[in-house]
Amino acid sequence: MAEHDLDSRGFDPVSRQVIGLAIAVHRQLGPGLLESAYEQCLAYEFRSNGIEFKRQVDLPVVYKEVRLECGYRLDFVVENSVIVELKTVERHLPVHEAQVLTYLRLSGLRIGLLLNFNVPVLREGIRRLVL
Repeated sequence: MAEHDLDSRGFDPVSRQVIGLAIAVHRQLGPGLLESAYEQCLAYEFRSNGIEFKRQVDLPVVYKEVRLECGYRLDFVVENSVIVELKTVERHLPVHEAQVLTYLRLSGLRIGLLLNFNVPVLREGIRRLVL
């Protein structure tokens, strides 16, 4: 990705698109629902906008050249470049950011979005992490 592909806040086009659609979902639904409701609605928005995504992607751990299925799942992988992890928590905790960074390391992807829908304004619940 070239430097000129980033917006004034340093966001790439895919992250920008995901954030815009997540804000639209949050404006429609507000806070207080289960994570699964936001996941379904965001998947609908991705499909409606022609955005390539995979949902509930298995993420194995490779240990000493052995692939271990440990039950890790990515909420979304968008355009084969951005991991999107959804939360509905009171506030982001360091463990949530560590989770996304671990997912990035294990997947080989560089950009992750941590979206907490349990906030009055979604902008307060967005964390973009780059490995």
